[in-house]
Amino acid sequence: MISQLRILQRQLLPQLNFHCLKHTIDYSKVPKINECDLTEQFIRGSGPGGSAVNKNSNCVVLTHIPTGTVIKCHTSRCQDDNRKIAREMLIQKLDEMLNGENSVTAQKKRAVNTKYKKAEYKKKKMAKIKEEWKKREGID
Repeated sequence: MISQLRILQRQLLPQLNFHCLKHTIDYSKVPKINECDLTEQFIRGSGPGGSAVNKNSNCVVLTHIPTGTVIKCHTSRCQDDNRKIAREMLIQKLDEMLNGENSVTAQKKRAVNTKYKKAEYKKKKMAKIKEEWKKREGID
């Protein structure tokens, strides 16, 4: 889901500042993870990278025991980075499972969509004003 939001950010709204969303999003319901509720395994990853991937166990598999949620992360070559990213992914997935429409990603997506709609409305309004001005002035 994070990747989908990032794609939305890059493609649709490059001009908007996403730091302003910090004040409008409710982070109070984000679940906290206890380390005793996690089991962590390190396995060999797959994909491009040659011997760096084939010989090292960089891939992290996190299992949240109470919910049975499993996260597999192999985005980086560094095992430590993958551990951090896997925990962030787990928190996000649990937030989506528990809070649904009130999850952080859903709130961000709604904020992005409203900003996009406002920008589109503004563009259409300016185009209409410009068209009316051209008609008044007799410009083709």
